[in-house]
Amino acid sequence: MKNSLRAILLVLMVGCSSNPLIKNQTVGNALGTTYSIIYIADETLDYQQEIDSLFQVLNQSMSTYIPTSDISRINNGDVSISVDHMFKDVYKTSSEVYKASNGYFDPTIGVLANAWGFGPGAQLSLDSLRVDSLLAYVGWDKVNLNADGTISKQNPSIRFDFNAVAKGYAIDRLAVMLDNKGIENYLVEVGGEVVTKGTNVITAKTWSVGIDDPQVEIGRQLKLIVGLKNKAMASSGNYRKFRIDPETGQKYVHTIDPKTGYTKNAFVLATSVVADNCAEADAYATAFMAMDLEDSKAVLSQNKELDAYIIYLDESGATKEFMTDGFEHMIIKS
Repeated sequence: MKNSLRAILLVLMVGCSSNPLIKNQTVGNALGTTYSIIYIADETLDYQQEIDSLFQVLNQSMSTYIPTSDISRINNGDVSISVDHMFKDVYKTSSEVYKASNGYFDPTIGVLANAWGFGPGAQLSLDSLRVDSLLAYVGWDKVNLNADGTISKQNPSIRFDFNAVAKGYAIDRLAVMLDNKGIENYLVEVGGEVVTKGTNVITAKTWSVGIDDPQVEIGRQLKLIVGLKNKAMASSGNYRKFRIDPETGQKYVHTIDPKTGYTKNAFVLATSVVADNCAEADAYATAFMAMDLEDSKAVLSQNKELDAYIIYLDESGATKEFMTDGFEHMIIKS
């Protein structure tokens, strides 16, 4: 009986070891940040070439830092460009979030991003008159994606800036690539934004993702750890992306209010949004940084497919938190 039991165990051990699970990981730099892609399979895989190709195509379509990209040429007045399916996808998502956020998400803020020193263009010395004049070149209702793939602008000086949605979209495209490869368990992270599928089957746990504490400016400290399965999450905050005027010492945060033209000195410190895709999560995380908290809550109440975690300051300056019920259920550790 004992020998028979040993034989059974030996067969089980051999059977398990013949198909071990392997954690494949690809890391690198792209889109002005870092990325890490973990995909689990029963063999060693290397998708570096496909990953590099995807980033290259995306940059050529939507990077404002590449003068020959489609978006740069459109921004500079080329009306002959027929955009690719990636540009169209991002345009569609932008239109949806623009409408849902009552215009607080608006990728036509390119002239303002440049003027405030957060884009590839020349930074300007701004006063109220200059800001008001630049607002004439902002407005999603002033642009149109035509049936032939060309873009129409009411004013040639209108400039697109998809930085608040393109990174999330890139993650979605990487996920599609892995889906097409038959990968069933993965975590894709680019610059802190993530999309997950399945679980970490090696550890038999849900994919765990950390959220930074926005009040720790030097180094990093996690505020929360959440578990994600078949979901995407994007975060936005003013705690790392800001500019200090060398002459005045004034701090300018990177969130720009498309309605006023000014950078947002808001009470909202950081937002994290969970959605079915990362482009949508990315766009809403940005919109909630520009919106008042009550307006963000209204949007969340109307879109049950979104969950969010918002860190803010109350009127007395005390740090407060708001989270949807769905987000609260995702918390692993706080």
